[in-house]
Amino acid sequence: MHVDVRRGLIVSVLILLLAGPALAADRPVLVCFGDSITAGYGLQTGQSFPDALQRDLDRQGYHYKVNNQGTSGATTKDAVASLRNILLLHPEVVIVEFGGNDGLRGLPPDQTRRNLDQVLTTLENAHIKILLAGITLPPNFGSDYIQSFEQVFRDVAGKHHVAFVPMIYKDLIHVPGTIQGDGIHPTAKGSEIIANTLLPILKPLLKK
Repeated sequence: MHVDVRRGLIVSVLILLLAGPALAADRPVLVCFGDSITAGYGLQTGQSFPDALQRDLDRQGYHYKVNNQGTSGATTKDAVASLRNILLLHPEVVIVEFGGNDGLRGLPPDQTRRNLDQVLTTLENAHIKILLAGITLPPNFGSDYIQSFEQVFRDVAGKHHVAFVPMIYKDLIHVPGTIQGDGIHPTAKGSEIIANTLLPILKPLLKK
């Protein structure tokens, strides 16, 4: 009797262990595709906004696997070059967060627009849902360039009719302790806020 119970328990545990990876593999993939903001530059493991987003989704019953495809220093040109790798992940949803490095390098806004347009077109043709996250630049870049830069995100989002957050930092700008000493990248606290900023716009693209 006791032997049968133990055998039954062992079998049950083995089934759960074998099923665990399969269940995880069955979760739809949500890719965070971006630059150093996405990559978690300057942060410890588990402190990037994709990590915070994974925790928020898990808590709220959304069974997605968040895949961090952030690359520090990447421009929108790099995003275009990386599209094949993103498609190979077979994501259901992609958060696109590029452009900041284009702006910091003073690249022509039309170049950024063309690259983002190509990124979104490729993802749409693969029937992938998209959330586009925009950003702005420090005041020393001049009002004309900043306005042209910000307009790029609005234009591309409007053309493709995608979910859109015009300014990924909008909820942390005046909150102490949310930006690292470089004045550019979010802290762990800032990453949590970014995840909270994205989530309401992201949720209509998801299913439970």
